[in-house]
Amino acid sequence: MSIWLIIPLIVLGLLLIVALWDVTQKKHAILRAFPVVGHIRYWLESIGPELRQYVVADNSEERPFSRDQRRWVYASAKSQNPYFGFGTESKLDSTQHLIIRHSPFPFQAEEPNPQSIVPAAKVIGEWNNRPGAFRPQSIVNISAMSFGSLSGPAVEAINRGVKIAGCMQNTGEGGISKHHRHGGDLIYQLGTGYFGARGSDGRFSMETLMETVTSAPVKMIEIKLSQGAKPGLGGVLPGAKVTQEVAEARGVPVGITVASPSSHREFESIPTMIDFIERIADATGLPVGIKSAVGNEAFWPELALQMKARGAGPDFITIDGGEGGTGAAPLVFSDHVALPFRAGFAQVFRAFAQAEMDKNVTFIGAGKVGFPGEALLALGLGADMVYVAREAMMAIGCIQAQRCHTGHCPTGIATHNKWFVRSLDPTDKSARLANYVISLRHGLLDLAHACGESHPCLVTGSAIALLGTGHLTDPLWERYNYDPSWMSVSDGFRKDVGEFMVKAATNEAA
Repeated sequence: MSIWLIIPLIVLGLLLIVALWDVTQKKHAILRAFPVVGHIRYWLESIGPELRQYVVADNSEERPFSRDQRRWVYASAKSQNPYFGFGTESKLDSTQHLIIRHSPFPFQAEEPNPQSIVPAAKVIGEWNNRPGAFRPQSIVNISAMSFGSLSGPAVEAINRGVKIAGCMQNTGEGGISKHHRHGGDLIYQLGTGYFGARGSDGRFSMETLMETVTSAPVKMIEIKLSQGAKPGLGGVLPGAKVTQEVAEARGVPVGITVASPSSHREFESIPTMIDFIERIADATGLPVGIKSAVGNEAFWPELALQMKARGAGPDFITIDGGEGGTGAAPLVFSDHVALPFRAGFAQVFRAFAQAEMDKNVTFIGAGKVGFPGEALLALGLGADMVYVAREAMMAIGCIQAQRCHTGHCPTGIATHNKWFVRSLDPTDKSARLANYVISLRHGLLDLAHACGESHPCLVTGSAIALLGTGHLTDPLWERYNYDPSWMSVSDGFRKDVGEFMVKAATNEAA
């Protein structure tokens, strides 16, 4: 019998087997009613995100990041042309559209700044006289992403990249792994599971914390109260995922399921939280802060007032917006719990400004602020630095496949599948991460210079506006009910900022 006849018969036989299976199974009504062809429906559903991403949606429609935004990150990370031609595709008459009011007399920098070094304007820990107080050398840093959520090569690529770019990497609450130890400075995050700082009973251990922070280049410690994508939730790491590497980083037994509670067991109120912060700061000498999404409105004014009364408390506060990312979260939490960044951050800053505590605390903004315009808006609201996470993932290869929760990330970033992970080269991706961070800082500097200022933190809310109805522009501080005096910049502060910007550029050139 001819092979050209055998092949169709084999195919037909397989289709008959599939059809018989479909009409007899009772799990899927579509397949039972439409045998064989019903599989096309499930196949199209499985590639739906890719179809929308590359075929259906236009350049500005996709969520959480549009094609234009991803293209800018990819081009910046690869040192390609990040410019766009022929004019904007944005709807400039839409409400909430960001408008930056440029100056007729742009700032001219005296020194070249090829790596776009932009130090923070505040010294973190200065108010509380921490021995380890320091001025971060980058206002852009990498937000919390744990080893476990990310693969080892992805964490390594980020750590190598932050060393090149001169910024910091937040470890996430999963502890400090060997992949974090490639020369990049760290922000150690302490979550409710106290990974990397827990005793054999699962409770917080100061001795273990000291061992952890002295074993790596930790610059500051961040106590996580909540994150924007899933505030108020704990987590469970199944024993099957607790490998030797994960166990070493988290300080837990291999192969045993580990639960992260929804709240901290070391404190249960603002006074006890401040006590806990001071214990850690006294023991380590490092600046200690908190990270939180914004929900309960009464918490922040009370925190500011108690800090003022006691002369103690967090050295920095990270505010995460409800639009922030995560590897996996219930849809209702991602969609409906916690305020979005702009509203949440403004609420916190108002509370501290009204208590006259805003100058003592360093504020960090997080939640889709990894683009020059959004980052400048965050600084205009009162942030001193910004965190980037998903944008950093895109810089090292993330294609927004939205498979983080399945363990099948096709780019080897949010997975531990050996086949996918092998495709991620930390050396190549570290350079891309650094290029992206430098490009973001460069964009911020360009915007600041266009507004007539030497540093992005000097661009106040009067130079940033949001479109309202009828093409009216509302200054940022009016939209969020700020007193203009909160954002005023003294001549002395402007001079100090100008001097350390020149010094930063000069040291880089040397």
